[in-house]
Amino acid sequence: MSNAKDMMEIAVKALDEKKAIDIRVIDISNVSLVADYFVIAAASNQNQMSALTRNVDEKLTKAGYSLKSQEGNSYSSWILLDYTDIIVHVFTEEDREFYNLEKLWQDGTEIPIIEIIKND
Repeated sequence: MSNAKDMMEIAVKALDEKKAIDIRVIDISNVSLVADYFVIAAASNQNQMSALTRNVDEKLTKAGYSLKSQEGNSYSSWILLDYTDIIVHVFTEEDREFYNLEKLWQDGTEIPIIEIIKND
């Protein structure tokens, strides 16, 4: 799980670097086989969504991690980046509220990101 934790921290920092809105991390390792972490964030517009997902992918690729699959594009209101151990979700603010993944995955454990961002 240490690789997953490293990946999650890189993704959080990459999102924060580009001013993502309300970054949340949910540890789902004990409730799902899909991944170990969901990293969830919102963007204020399509340009920021593209910048956020591009920065996450650049940072994770540079660290040696490969994108398994991507759902959505710069015209979507929800982009999902699947790195196997972590899944990054970037939404428009409206869709973030509508889908409310935090509530859907409330059996997971929310990880405070303040320590991750502070240690940068």
